[in-house]
Amino acid sequence: MAKRIVSIGECMIEMSGGEDRTYRLGYAGDTLNTAWYLRALLDQDWSVDYVTALGQDRYSSDIRAFLDDNGIGTNHIQTIHDRRPGLYMIHQEKGDRHFTYWRDSSAAKLLADDKSALANAVEGAELVYFSGITLAILAPRARGRLLGAIVKARDNGARIAFDTNLRPALWSSPRVMAGVLTAAASLCDIVLPTHTDEAPLFGDKTIDDTADRYLELGVEEVVVKDGSKEALIATANERVRIAPPPVTNVVDATGAGDSFNGAYLSARLTGKNLREAAEAAHRTAGIVIGHKGALVDPKLVR
Repeated sequence: MAKRIVSIGECMIEMSGGEDRTYRLGYAGDTLNTAWYLRALLDQDWSVDYVTALGQDRYSSDIRAFLDDNGIGTNHIQTIHDRRPGLYMIHQEKGDRHFTYWRDSSAAKLLADDKSALANAVEGAELVYFSGITLAILAPRARGRLLGAIVKARDNGARIAFDTNLRPALWSSPRVMAGVLTAAASLCDIVLPTHTDEAPLFGDKTIDDTADRYLELGVEEVVVKDGSKEALIATANERVRIAPPPVTNVVDATGAGDSFNGAYLSARLTGKNLREAAEAAHRTAGIVIGHKGALVDPKLVR
C-alpha cells in the first residue's frame, strides 16, 4: 500500500498573464502547489491527497477533474452546496507581481467545519502539510478543529510540516496572526518559514533568529527561505546554508516557495540529508520561476 501524504488548504482559480488584458486560467493555491510538486517528484510508492472544500459549480468540478487527472487524490474534498472556489488575478507592475483576490464565498473556508471528515482525511497519513493561509481563512473554532486533527495525526505517527506563509490581509490583527502561527508551529516537526515575511512581525534580524525562534518551540527541523539568498536548514544539532544556483530567466515567481517546499519534503521523505534536500529544493524553484503560473509540467522538474 502506498505511503500517504495529505496537504490541507485552499485551491483557487488563478488568472495569470494580463498582457493585452488576456489572462490564462489555471488552478493553484499554496498548499496545492506544494502537493503538485510532491506528486511530481515522488514515485508511486507515495500517494498525495488534497484536502479542501469545493462547491457544485462548473469550476469546482473542473478542479476535481484537474487534480484526478494529475494523480492528486480527491476523496477527501468536501462539497459545500452554496459555495464556490475563490479566485485571484496576478498582474505585473514595475517588475513585481501584484495579486487581487475574490474569496468571500470560498468553500475552502469551511473545510474544517466537519470534525469527523477532517479526522478521516488525515487518518493513516505519513505526512500532513498545511500553511498559515490554511489557518487564516478559517474561523477561530474551525482553526481549533484543524489543529486538533493535526495533533491526533501526529499522535498516530504522522510527521507534520507547516509553512507559516504570512498574509496579514487575511488576519484580524498582527497579534492574532503571530499567536496562531506560533501555536501551530509548536505542534509541527518541520516548519518552512520565509525570513523576509517573518522579520517585520517577529523582529527577526537574521535567518538564524528565525530558525532559533522555531527551534525553541520544539520544532525538529526548520527550513528558512530567503528569496534569492541562501536558505538555512537548522536542527538542534546541525545548520546547513545553501545558496540557490544562478537563474538567468525569471518569468514568474509565483509558487517558487511552494515548489521549494514540495521538493524539500519529497527529498527528505526519500532519505536525502538536509543539504541534498535543500539543493533539490533550490533547483526545483529555479525551474518553476522560469515559467508562467504556479504549476509547471511535472516532466520539467523530475
